[in-house]
Amino acid sequence: MRLKDKAIIVTGSTTGIGEAMARRFVTEGARVLIHGLEPELGEAIVKDLGNAAALHIADLADPAAPQRLVDATTRAFGRIDALVNNAAWIVRSNLQTTTPQLFDRCMAINVRAPLLLINAALSQLRKSQGCVLNIGSVNAYCGEVNLLAYSISKGGLMTLTRNLSDALGRERVRVNQLNLGWVLSPNEYKLKMGEGLPADWPDHVPAAFAPSGQIMSPQEIAAAAVYWVGNESRPISGSVLELEQYPVIGRNPIKQ
Repeated sequence: MRLKDKAIIVTGSTTGIGEAMARRFVTEGARVLIHGLEPELGEAIVKDLGNAAALHIADLADPAAPQRLVDATTRAFGRIDALVNNAAWIVRSNLQTTTPQLFDRCMAINVRAPLLLINAALSQLRKSQGCVLNIGSVNAYCGEVNLLAYSISKGGLMTLTRNLSDALGRERVRVNQLNLGWVLSPNEYKLKMGEGLPADWPDHVPAAFAPSGQIMSPQEIAAAAVYWVGNESRPISGSVLELEQYPVIGRNPIKQ
């Protein structure tokens, strides 16, 4: 097992990509702290995973939440080997609709919380010579018209990753990031339905957005994450890897 006996925090893991990562990590021998906003969903996951999982419910917009999350993990498992900053507020906004309140909440959840979590977990990560995996987005590079605040926050997260990798490298704490493309999570499915797409919309995604014919799944992201939270990726740090179906830079889709 590739993650045997590792204790891993996965934020935003009561559903979607975070849940898929948590479940995959446990199959690889890890113990996982499940985090999210939905107690019922989290309790169901912990019931499935048994002694390999513990649950902590918290809103990461609260600046006190990161320390409580770290404390819950050390109480449950006695150590922290990896922190996966997966939780994010994927909020629709443009220049006109990005209010101060919306912007501040987006930055608090998507950038400040990962920063505070890394700081809170740092003493444990030093002991374990552990790692941080930040889950970003290809929107960090420029973003979409209706994802202004979210895209800015993911750009900030990418800078945080590279800065802290440089700062913490000599302490044997690694920091890397996965920038995700379009992933068919349950929340993404519901969101697109709410925007007017039909129930079978994932079967009819234009090739320009999914050359393979289908959007990536949370399970595919989880499979990739195993390498980055495990010992196999040592000593790599400061990497930002795009998990997408086409080049982010220099992309030239076929004109039809």
